Amino acid sequence: MTPHMPGYVWTEADKVAGFTHGDGITIRPLWQRDDRKAFVVDIAPGAVWPDLDVHEPGDEEVYVAEGVFNDGVRDYPAGTFLHCPAGSSHVPQSKTGCRLFVFYPEG
Repeated sequence: MTPHMPGYVWTEADKVAGFTHGDGITIRPLWQRDDRKAFVVDIAPGAVWPDLDVHEPGDEEVYVAEGVFNDGVRDYPAGTFLHCPAGSSHVPQSKTGCRLFVFYPEG
């Protein structure tokens, strides 16, 4: 297999047009195939997700690339990986700001 065969995709996150979800939260779609999706999510200092983030129909996986992410209960520093099973929920936020890689392996 070569790295530039059909289906090989690369994206520079900062060049992708994002959309906002509440004040201070920018979501940049990086990739999607079928129900699987990948995003970069930037949460500005003090920003809070405007509603409960329920993981349905499948799991959510989060990698904290920069800053400190808070799920409404505890802080997770850069380098942390979180697996959020289907049916779980949290309220994403950050006191200091953070950048997340978010992947939905099942939709």
